[in-house]
Amino acid sequence: MTAAAQQPSQPQVKVNVLNVCSPSAEEKEAIDSALARIPKQPLFSPDFEIDRGRTSLQERPGFLQPGESGQDSSESATARWVRIRREFSFQAMFSTDSKNMMETLVFRVRDPKDLMQVSIEDSASSVTSPATMLSTNTPVSRIKLERFGKSSVVLARCPAPEAGPAPDQSAYAPLFQSGSGIVANYRSQLRAAHIVPDELARVDLFSPSKPVPKPAAKKSAPKNK
Repeated sequence: MTAAAQQPSQPQVKVNVLNVCSPSAEEKEAIDSALARIPKQPLFSPDFEIDRGRTSLQERPGFLQPGESGQDSSESATARWVRIRREFSFQAMFSTDSKNMMETLVFRVRDPKDLMQVSIEDSASSVTSPATMLSTNTPVSRIKLERFGKSSVVLARCPAPEAGPAPDQSAYAPLFQSGSGIVANYRSQLRAAHIVPDELARVDLFSPSKPVPKPAAKKSAPKNK
């Protein structure tokens, strides 16, 4: 007798497909509820952090994970970024490369039960300067909810495909408007329009293409006759 070898069972793979252009009514309500819970006048603790740096774009930087809609530029090998963190459990991050500028506001829930994190993102072409972008109320392009034990909820502005009209997102206009208002408010609270351009200028000091400035020659004191 020959017994057929028992084939090992293959592990089941579960794939969640997110409809970022037209979330369901339940997901729309979840986004609306999360945005409404964000304080308009936050009470910051005295602790804060400001980080800055330059990151290779060969692999997607970890700090860009809260907002994933930005497109990496194939013509640029690096992106400059500034991250501002304030205690009341959220952080703001601004990054720029040769083609895109991205601003991401991330709120982390201290004691998560259902909602763990809310990220709100806007982006613009880098034909303008970071100071100009941060002084303008750029419309939000992406809102993402990270939930405990559930799939994420994402709402993103979707352009028209190559063949056919753009999807009708008029039902989500209030959510985009609410998100844009939150970003504008916290940009002001963090003084990002003043901090970010100065910090990016400091990143440029380490650019390999710029020569290291020579120390100024010391002038000898005149001798008394």
